[in-house]
Amino acid sequence: MAGNGQHPPLLVIWGATAVGKTDAAIQLARALDGEIIGADSRQLYRHMDIGTAKPTRDQQAQAPHHLIDLLEPDQSFGLAEYQALAYATIDAIHACARLPILVGGTGQYITAVIEGWSIPEVPPNPDLRAELEAFAHEHGAPALHARLHAVDPAGAALMEPQNVRRVVRALEVYMETGAPFSDQRRQQPPPYRTRVIGLTLDRDALYQRADARIDHMLAAGWLDEVRALLAAGVDPRAPSMSALGYPQLAAHLRGELSLADAQAAIRKATRTFIRRQFAWFRGHDHGARWFDVTTTTTPMLIDHAGAWLAE
Repeated sequence: MAGNGQHPPLLVIWGATAVGKTDAAIQLARALDGEIIGADSRQLYRHMDIGTAKPTRDQQAQAPHHLIDLLEPDQSFGLAEYQALAYATIDAIHACARLPILVGGTGQYITAVIEGWSIPEVPPNPDLRAELEAFAHEHGAPALHARLHAVDPAGAALMEPQNVRRVVRALEVYMETGAPFSDQRRQQPPPYRTRVIGLTLDRDALYQRADARIDHMLAAGWLDEVRALLAAGVDPRAPSMSALGYPQLAAHLRGELSLADAQAAIRKATRTFIRRQFAWFRGHDHGARWFDVTTTTTPMLIDHAGAWLAE
């Protein structure tokens, strides 16, 4: 499905959590002969369905979905691996003369694909990671971030000081290779004609929608999902378990938080995450066309994407 452009098309749908990306993507895929490629770093994991708002079986039956349910919760998975799988999936969908639709809220995943980041392929060093994480625990996340800034100011500027996992990875790359992480992340955009559709909503209204979704997920058995993961031996410190809400519910199950306090902490963390998502999307705009979900109908999105394909 090459449209009239020189390169085959890639449609991207991004936006903050709870804004309605999944339903919009399914309707666009059904109307435009498309297939959905997940760009959510936690929906990659099996057995983490409720808390990650993974498309349900019914939703997945409405349109082909890719890059979800690939990993066990105790498996590690890097950005370079995701990027490679995404490119292979996009090319396979093009080979079937269908439209690939990259959908999600993990901005780093989407940006790595559409900007063509050259990502350092440095395998994890568990001992080094444990040392750096222990430093952050003892001295605070800002102190660890300051260590990164000292050796890689450009890389540090790309990362929130509180995002310990990303800061640890950047330091790991520097300490294993001797070269700054930012120097190794060059760009070579892939040969796709890309259109980014951003879905947005008034911030207070989005917070209310996110709060309601948290309540719904808890009612649907989210706590039991976390309990089952821990019972299966998944380490609470595994990358998968850093997904929104899972650390708080795990703390409740350990008796460290009441359920009400865990729920309040999840709401706070979700709002912080939403703000970070918006900041990322603003910093990597790519000419995104933004649509307010309260005033935009599905036919409007279909018409917009269809007109772009016909250009």
